[in-house]
Amino acid sequence: MKKSIMLLAICLPVAMQFSVTAAPAHNHYDYMVVRDWTKSTTATWPAEKEGKTIWYKLDKKGGLWWSEDGKKWSAAKDGAWTDKDGKWLKIHEHKLVWSTDGKSWSEVPEWKWEGSDGKWYKFDSNWMLWVNV
Repeated sequence: MKKSIMLLAICLPVAMQFSVTAAPAHNHYDYMVVRDWTKSTTATWPAEKEGKTIWYKLDKKGGLWWSEDGKKWSAAKDGAWTDKDGKWLKIHEHKLVWSTDGKSWSEVPEWKWEGSDGKWYKFDSNWMLWVNV
């Protein structure tokens, strides 16, 4: 018994010097927001051009039009607009295509892009504009 007490008296202080540190518990939740696509009520979308917001829309033949105020519209000569990241987009051979340099074009996946307002836009096969809100 004396040996057990003696051993405990020596080992206990040594064991107390070592402590187990547990990682603090955090309530961390990962989540994903699912939004619905809705048909655009205005059929217009914004883009930045020379620091200004420009509004764009398509006519029934797929021609691109632009406006600074949403009231007076002009045909877009180059037929292209930019997304939030500055990539050029245009309709070419009945497809939505994009380019970073204006020379090499490829089809836009799912025909959707992020507008300068942070919303996502896409065209369907009939060139109807949809917005993810």
